[in-house]
Amino acid sequence: MADVSRTQVEDALKAYIDPYLEKDLVSSKCVKDIKIDGGKVTVNIELGFPADGYKAELSGKLKEMVEAIEGVSEAGIEVSHKIVSHTVQKGVNAIPGVKNIIAIASGKGGVGKSTTAVNLALALSAEGATVGILDADIYGPSQPRMLGVNQQPESTDGKSLEPLNSYHIQSMSIGYLIDEETPMIWRGPMVTQALEQLLNDTKWKDVDYLIIDLPPGTGDTQLTLAQKVPVTGAVIVTTPQDIALLDARKGLKMFEKVEVPVLGIVENMSIHICSNCGHEEHIFGAGGGERMAEQYNVDLLGALPLDMSIREGTDEGKPTVVADPDGRITQIYREIARRMAAKLSLKAKDFSASFPKIVIQNN
Repeated sequence: MADVSRTQVEDALKAYIDPYLEKDLVSSKCVKDIKIDGGKVTVNIELGFPADGYKAELSGKLKEMVEAIEGVSEAGIEVSHKIVSHTVQKGVNAIPGVKNIIAIASGKGGVGKSTTAVNLALALSAEGATVGILDADIYGPSQPRMLGVNQQPESTDGKSLEPLNSYHIQSMSIGYLIDEETPMIWRGPMVTQALEQLLNDTKWKDVDYLIIDLPPGTGDTQLTLAQKVPVTGAVIVTTPQDIALLDARKGLKMFEKVEVPVLGIVENMSIHICSNCGHEEHIFGAGGGERMAEQYNVDLLGALPLDMSIREGTDEGKPTVVADPDGRITQIYREIARRMAAKLSLKAKDFSASFPKIVIQNN
């Protein structure tokens, strides 16, 4: 019986196209080690995105493929993940304690952006990442209600704020600092300054992904974020309705102009399933997100149904991903989160932290 070669194992692994990376694991540099001991093969896979809900399935499929090689008697597949920092816009400094920032945006209000943002943050956490969420909507902060938090953040040094924790997620919002009923009667510059302070003065703790829930539109706040905040990628939330898509395109174009990569589009309220009879209906039209994704050459990360439980969960401070962890809608959020993080893992890595700083001293 001929010895098994490394090339044979690599060829077998190349045949598997990862559904989230949309390429094979060898060319995406996820295969870290291959050990061959007679007929026993051990493969070490390290994904660049969190995938706790997918590791067992991946391991099983790769095991089958490697064990199909002639001469292999047993295959052991070890799957882990390691999340690194990725590059941001030029001339913008990184935020201490944060590896990657993902902005969740929409061209217009009422498309379920905040609900999508909080559920994607919770989904990334469920997949094994350390996650933070910043509520950047100064005029209408909704994350405190959605996360079920109604306390003020503490400050240990009188200068910085400690993020509040809910469902294993670190969060910060202007809503923690003001009364829920108080309107913010501020002009644009005050809003952008408040946003920068909330972001920079919060002591984020080893966050892999900081999700920023942006206010709708393409105004001051969005431009400040694009120019002064180290954003790694953006996700556009829309509904299939033509008017929503029209505004979503503006958001997409804005990020392109300021050189923030758009990781993809999430189509919300794509289909309504009647809770009584199960009849499916495209209330806001069909296939809009798909057409937009094709037109602008970005990915459609996923489509979510118009479902009463999503609204009820966030209103009660218990979003779908934590309220119904094994439900179908939670699985969709987790699929979108994996796909979003996988797209990000393929972007250029930021090596600035690994270079030594040269200090010249006059002795």
